[in-house]
Amino acid sequence: MNRLSARKVVLAAMLATAPVVALYAQDGPESLLPPGFDDPTPAPAPARQNAPSRPSGPATVSQPVVQGTPSGPGQSAPPERTEAAKRLLDRLPSLAELEKMDTDEIDELLGLKPTFDIPEQARRSTGTVGILATGEGGMRPESLANYDGLFVRRVLDGTKGPLVSRWGHILLRRALASRLAAPAGMDGVEFAALRAGVLNRIGEATIARAVVQEVDTADYSPALIGSAYDAYVSLGDFTGACPMVRLHARAREDRDWDLLRGICGSFSGESSGMDRIERQRRRSEGTQIDALLAQKYAGAIGRTRRAVTLEWDDVEELTPWRYALATATGAEVPAGLVQQGGATYQRLAAISPSVPLLLRARGTDVAGSEGILSSAALVDLYSQIYSDPEISGDEAARANLLRNAYVGDAEARLGAMREIWGEKDLSKRYYARQVLTAYAAARLPIDPAFEADAGQLIGAMLAAGLDANAVRWARTVQVGSQGWGLLMVGSPLISEEVGESAARSFIDEDESADQRRSRFFIAGLAGLGRITPDVAAELSGELGYDIGRQTRWTKAIDRAAKRRNKVLVSYLAALGMQGSSWSQMTPVHLYHVVSALNAAGLGAEARMIAAEAVARS
Repeated sequence: MNRLSARKVVLAAMLATAPVVALYAQDGPESLLPPGFDDPTPAPAPARQNAPSRPSGPATVSQPVVQGTPSGPGQSAPPERTEAAKRLLDRLPSLAELEKMDTDEIDELLGLKPTFDIPEQARRSTGTVGILATGEGGMRPESLANYDGLFVRRVLDGTKGPLVSRWGHILLRRALASRLAAPAGMDGVEFAALRAGVLNRIGEATIARAVVQEVDTADYSPALIGSAYDAYVSLGDFTGACPMVRLHARAREDRDWDLLRGICGSFSGESSGMDRIERQRRRSEGTQIDALLAQKYAGAIGRTRRAVTLEWDDVEELTPWRYALATATGAEVPAGLVQQGGATYQRLAAISPSVPLLLRARGTDVAGSEGILSSAALVDLYSQIYSDPEISGDEAARANLLRNAYVGDAEARLGAMREIWGEKDLSKRYYARQVLTAYAAARLPIDPAFEADAGQLIGAMLAAGLDANAVRWARTVQVGSQGWGLLMVGSPLISEEVGESAARSFIDEDESADQRRSRFFIAGLAGLGRITPDVAAELSGELGYDIGRQTRWTKAIDRAAKRRNKVLVSYLAALGMQGSSWSQMTPVHLYHVVSALNAAGLGAEARMIAAEAVARS
């Protein structure tokens, strides 16, 4: 007998005994026997005995002992007993209503608290939470143990969305996923919720789900439930959320949560799950698309099948809930709604296995440029497109060009990469195509005849972190060119400072708007210590900014760098690199980010961020 059946048996027994309870709750039942029939027979009088002699003296009067008698027919029951019985009767559902109830509702009616069957010795500690140990690339667990929890909370809460830097995103993801102890004054559950929240906001729902799953479901706080809910919904993993939903059924009261409870009920084989969704559909004001999508999903995973017709005509806005349910059930979402939703749904499409390959490929311009997908992941995706003969269009042509970038003579391979890149601009599309061709560029033979394309080739290699391959092109670039500038900030082999005249030659060759490329170039060199402070101050002043300017944020990240705290430096760097375009980044912020990362022992990440700033300006 399952848990739901057992609960229903208990309630059915309560319903069966309800008349008995009501009987004893009455003020006194009326007897149906003839008058006098139920009167007790008088007891015979005791025989008279001679009274014993009493001593002389004052007489004493004894007080009678009065004992209470139980209530019986014709007597009133205590008021509190009557009220308790009435409350019990009011709570009991009818048998028809009982059949429609799910486990959560029955538990609530019986006053049962959610339980879990994990033995005490098997429960996981929240002392450290995360998925990356130090041996797997994670950061030191005790990195934040001595820091004020309020400060760390403000930093993470202040990180509202994607970063301008692909390499900044990759570093932040690593710092958030590391197995870490909570800061002082904060418990491990709250720290996990904060980190998962940031991961959700930067498009890393897969990592966010993995982090929340490191905490036992019974220990979830309201904040962690919110972060977990966002991750599960973004990934379309509604059944994966069911253990949390069943154990914390009353954690939320919104419509989508109630629909998710219905989905989980259907997944457990309860017919009441679909009834819950139907009730929400009837209550819906305006569009019913949310409940209809939930019905479609619940019908696919449960025992109850219903024909569902989806109508998108009255839908004015796409939400992650609607998008995830639609893609999970194979329903087609109107292109206009997806386009209106912007980059959010391109990120979701790029990482969703239930989305067709073509739609996933179209989402890679955002996901690839932001660091959500690696170069290898992009190549794998286009390899699948290439192997499917039924796919045509721009994506199929790009997949064929990508193959040509790896085979044939060098000139043909470079030509294929040029076609993939398209016209050079500052868009995410162009940078994502450089990430896509990074390994093809690294395999290209070095030839001085390709000098005109050296900057793009070096930029593509550095986009994927292939700095050793990029350095081999040093002899093909001229001092002051973009390729030379990328190597000056991106190469791991530079040991001498860049001279003022060489730096000025780069500035003279710069054709970017407002000389943004040169401003980032000088800031990057200064942050890496590859130019003297005096030259950096002079050139930054000529370019229109004060590289020595201080703010509360610059002071905080500089202090964290002096302590070589990689986690806190990564969090603060992300806080200062928020935005959708490098045009929103200032050279002062870049200088402090690169300088702090380099001082904290994250020199490779510092170089890649500096090179990315130059390449994308």
